[in-house]
Amino acid sequence: MTKIGKKVNIRANQSLERYLQEIGEVDLLNTEEEIRLAKIINYKPDEDPENVDGKKPTYSLREQQTALEKLTQANLRFVVSVAKQYQNQGLSLGDLINEGNLGLIKAAQRFDETRGFNFISYAVWGIRQSIL
Repeated sequence: MTKIGKKVNIRANQSLERYLQEIGEVDLLNTEEEIRLAKIINYKPDEDPENVDGKKPTYSLREQQTALEKLTQANLRFVVSVAKQYQNQGLSLGDLINEGNLGLIKAAQRFDETRGFNFISYAVWGIRQSIL
């Protein structure tokens, strides 16, 4: 490996280490918090016939985006654990994590909290599908 290749490898490893450290500092969510965030993410005011009088809470796009970010950030560690299972199959761990994160975001957008599943039980399929 050339000097430049080694430097790139070192920087990639440092970036990955920093990323892992940062996601390790994010608090995990309990089931009630996951459900609350999913309700905010999936809320569509024009599809809610019970809210004609405006008494039920409504959420702005900013609140929905914040809820999506919080739900995904709290589950990034799980993406890393799934990505590690697919190491040494052609992609770097960083690339596997990136693909898994995309699957996590899609899962968070599609999660139906009314079905009774924990979010991560649902999300694992989207994460694996994105990685593969």
